[in-house]
Amino acid sequence: MSASTDSAVVFRGVGKRFDDWVFRGVDLALPAKCTSAIVGESGCGKTTLLQLVNAVLRPDEGSVEVLGGGVPDTGLETFRRRIGYAVQGAGLFPHLTLVENVSLLARLERWDDDEIRARVAELFELVGLTRDLEYRYPHELSGGQQHRAGLCRAMMLKPDMLLLDEPFSAIDPITRVDIYGEFETLQGHEQVSTVLVTHEI
Repeated sequence: MSASTDSAVVFRGVGKRFDDWVFRGVDLALPAKCTSAIVGESGCGKTTLLQLVNAVLRPDEGSVEVLGGGVPDTGLETFRRRIGYAVQGAGLFPHLTLVENVSLLARLERWDDDEIRARVAELFELVGLTRDLEYRYPHELSGGQQHRAGLCRAMMLKPDMLLLDEPFSAIDPITRVDIYGEFETLQGHEQVSTVLVTHEI
């Protein structure tokens, strides 16, 4: 099989610059239906690579293929629905409750209430969030609970790909181990292609 057909993401000679080049000549194929980790020091361009995958940024050299095709010039909203994105610090909206944060994209997509409730319940069970937390606001949650919620929100629409940008770096080591275990459970259940960037091994 070719790299394009059995890979979630393929970078071909990719370069990106702002004032100076962040990187050039990146040739990399990341396999589908499993988790790939990109490890590097802060400022080396890891987040930039993720942003090339979901078309927040465009390459200045080379090409990026995602989920078997090129990144489109139009219809980006539809393209990005196939990609979940969880960021460092969970990125929850402070004025929304836990369940409102997790279900936000589904409500924007006009899912019916029963479908939303079922999906939220499924995700909460997979990552170890209890239903009594649903109506708490982010400041009422622990760091671990916030990061679990960020994962749930990224997975809410059942994406084909999940991008994780240092998602667990701001939490204590013991909680991080627990969340990694729950993430493995989630990955096994959902079978989503995942790209994780981190500065930690």
